[in-house]
Amino acid sequence: MFARLKWFASVLQWPLRPLVKYKIIPAQPASSLELNLNKPLFYISRVASASDLATLKRACLQLGLPDPAEQVHIGNVSLPRTLFLQQPTPLWGTAKASLALQQGQKLLQAHLNQPDQDAQLVPVAISWGRAPGKEASVKSVIGEAAAPGWLRKLFVVLISGRHTLVQFSRAVSLKDMASEHGASEESSHKLLRVARFHFYRQQLAATGPRQPNRAALFNALLGSEALKKAIADEAKSKNISLEQARVEARKLLEEIAADYRESTLRVGDRLLSWLWRKLFSGIKIHNAEVIRDLAQRGHEVVYLPCHRSHMDYLLLSYVIYQQGLAAPHIAAGINLDFWPVGKFFRRGGAFFIRRSFSGNKLYSAVFREYLSQLFRKGYSVKYYSEGGRSRTGRLLQPKTGMLAMTVQALLRGIDRPVTLVPVYLGYEHVMEVSTYLRELKGSAKTKESALGILQAIRQLRDYGYGYVNFGEPISLNSYLQQHAPDWRQSINPVEPQKPQWLNPVVAKLAHEVMTKVNQTAALNAINLIATTLLATEQHVLTRKALVAQLDLYLALQQQAPYHASVTLPEGNGSNLVQHALDLHKIHLQQDEFGDLIQLSAEEAVVMSYYRNNVSHLFVIPALLATALLQHRSLSKMQLLNICQQLQPLLQQELFLASDDLSCYVGQVLAFLQQQGMIEEVEHSYQCTDSQNPAYHQLQLLAHNSDAILQRYAMVLNLIALEAPVQRAELEQHSQQLAQRLLKLHGIESPEYHDKQLFATLVNALKEAHYIQLDEQYQLTSGQNFQPLLSTVNALLQPEVLQSIQQITANKDSG
Repeated sequence: MFARLKWFASVLQWPLRPLVKYKIIPAQPASSLELNLNKPLFYISRVASASDLATLKRACLQLGLPDPAEQVHIGNVSLPRTLFLQQPTPLWGTAKASLALQQGQKLLQAHLNQPDQDAQLVPVAISWGRAPGKEASVKSVIGEAAAPGWLRKLFVVLISGRHTLVQFSRAVSLKDMASEHGASEESSHKLLRVARFHFYRQQLAATGPRQPNRAALFNALLGSEALKKAIADEAKSKNISLEQARVEARKLLEEIAADYRESTLRVGDRLLSWLWRKLFSGIKIHNAEVIRDLAQRGHEVVYLPCHRSHMDYLLLSYVIYQQGLAAPHIAAGINLDFWPVGKFFRRGGAFFIRRSFSGNKLYSAVFREYLSQLFRKGYSVKYYSEGGRSRTGRLLQPKTGMLAMTVQALLRGIDRPVTLVPVYLGYEHVMEVSTYLRELKGSAKTKESALGILQAIRQLRDYGYGYVNFGEPISLNSYLQQHAPDWRQSINPVEPQKPQWLNPVVAKLAHEVMTKVNQTAALNAINLIATTLLATEQHVLTRKALVAQLDLYLALQQQAPYHASVTLPEGNGSNLVQHALDLHKIHLQQDEFGDLIQLSAEEAVVMSYYRNNVSHLFVIPALLATALLQHRSLSKMQLLNICQQLQPLLQQELFLASDDLSCYVGQVLAFLQQQGMIEEVEHSYQCTDSQNPAYHQLQLLAHNSDAILQRYAMVLNLIALEAPVQRAELEQHSQQLAQRLLKLHGIESPEYHDKQLFATLVNALKEAHYIQLDEQYQLTSGQNFQPLLSTVNALLQPEVLQSIQQITANKDSG
């Protein structure tokens, strides 16, 4: 039987070439799946199809993997390299039984007979097309059979052959299988059952659930108990008929709901592939195997990316689709529902959400019910916890509404585990940066339009690399079990629940999501060069000094890493400088003394956005460097105490990881000492001699904490002078003080214009009990306020501290 299949596959090999275009996942299975090519290797696939075997052979030869059409010798046994779970369905009659059971038994028995053998069995799924199909569709009967006969398969190849996936999975050790389960028929059955279930899960992960009829979906939602109650309440509150309220609810569903079309995804995939080639030198993807594993294990996956640019909507969905997974449904702002892209986004899986639900109970109920339906049906979902795009480059404080509704959906009784996947999105160029800076300075927000898209298309050029780093997943079920052990008592399939524990648990969860986003940050040429050049007074360094500082930062993240998930760029400092020059992000000036690399005043403001993307990675090393520069000598305990005092504030503002701070401080100090930047004398640390080039490197590193310490000093000195003070008044005065400081010291950085940063700092001070509310609900200093004020003031450059204290004193006397 295999010989005949092999012959047909060889006949079809060349006719299929123009008809079949496939994507291999993972791209390099031998390395990604840790296959040992020195050991015997077998494949197991779903259907004994000549077209499947021909396509698999073509892919394997391309990858340098063993030929699936060969025979393999295990001891005295010779078996086909490829096992098939089932035979195709014939035009008439029933399908013959597969030989996989007997072949599986022979393989297991061969390993029992020769224990030194250790063959690998690699599951390979070949998916012709990515269409999930429609619920109750005729296509499910005609064209989407699991094992189509030759005539059906002909149409499948003709229609979907150019959208084929060849997915390799992690190998099963037949030696382990045989030693654990033996070689009985029951053991072989178990092996095949596991393979069948694996292929089912894989197919579901690649296509997503079947799509419901849109009208039927709306009717089902409007017929739910929760929406019927909301419609009745709407009719009563507005004194209208139930039918009028129902019509309004249907209109809201039309406004919100996606109109998912696989054909749109295929077109979008081609367009975006072209667009990314125009825009990016490449797209760097990290940790994608985690999401494939989650999806194939049946998890409900919720993607929670940071939000840098409108490009995020397209880039993340594209990457997920390219990883062989169904594109997620995307929560998009209603501002993006404009002609002509609104319809395209909606058919690509976008559902639209208003900025505020306040005062509209019917809208809130409709949206919550729609989101719950997505989860119940098994669609992956993507939304942005920050709510909007970051204008400063830092992560914004998370909005908890969507996350709360996700938890409430789980409380409706979803029978699959729900997993949150934080995602870091990074760019070497964000098209909207200039607009962000104008908005921070008070300009009106630019409204999205078709004209804006056309203008952006005209400016297409190489923007360097894009980065998609998938962070450590958070099991929502496990998280609730840990932080709200009785959460299952709140499960109600009919009514959405809002238990007392919901808001505090969701707030804590939202912060953890953002922390995990920052833990998987991507360092690149632009954010590293921005970090370095913006630490200089005139934003200029010799090429040699810039390269040395870049190499220092790369070594710091290798030897004293902020987190193991942080990704580093390829190459050394010299390569990074050349890459930035090629992108025209920096300027090169040459004279007889050597090369200078610099930024203009306008470029420096823009580059601060990219520095802020990764400022959390350097803030603790920068604080340690600042402390050692400002004080003659400090012990490790004194340095640790400084970091511990500031840690609650940094955690709130920068979503700083709260792992073992003492260990991290020790690693950074050891690195600085190894680099010759500091010395240990009698159990205390001190800076190297100021004539040493390493001293200048330490100064550049220290500058990364300047802006943070200056803001902290502004707020703390105002509190010391004005307390007790109303919160709104404190935030307003802090903003005014920041503007004055900008003019006095020529500081220009977008975060100084961000009012929210001062509000976040006040929150952090209050939560850490550095400040508190008095009986009149005014802010006043707390028990540990004075030590914190002294620590921050002592870390500031004397001239800046003097300016802050003079401004505040003059204000008070005035």
